Amino acid sequence: MARGIDLTMDCSDAGRLGEFWKLALGYEDKPPPAPFATRNEWVKHFDPSDSAEGGAWLRDPAGVGPRLVFLEVPEPKTAKNRLHIDVRVAGTGGPEERWARVVEEVERLTAAGGAALHEFPGHHVVMADPEGNEFCVC
Repeated sequence: MARGIDLTMDCSDAGRLGEFWKLALGYEDKPPPAPFATRNEWVKHFDPSDSAEGGAWLRDPAGVGPRLVFLEVPEPKTAKNRLHIDVRVAGTGGPEERWARVVEEVERLTAAGGAALHEFPGHHVVMADPEGNEFCVC
């Protein structure tokens, strides 16, 4: 039996997080399932009073990584996440070259709305996405 994994996260601004994580991971919007032409049609199929405007569905274009779903909820975040994403930088080379790629990725994600929180030189940087959810660049 084929299995896959979706990581679904509650948030206050799904569109903003969807755009951030598409940039961070090279993901793309996941089309709605057939026979639906739009994500909104698909959501209304389950609940006519609901809309897809409060959600973002992403996929890895290579089909390797898990799908990510961001769903807007009315209540605020009240505790630290117990699950986080590690963004691994690609490439080969020595420790200095690898660390330079980590720093470059942190700069790129900071420009996109993320924030560097804690640096562990030579290994990883703990960051926060635009809603304050922590993740690592390593």
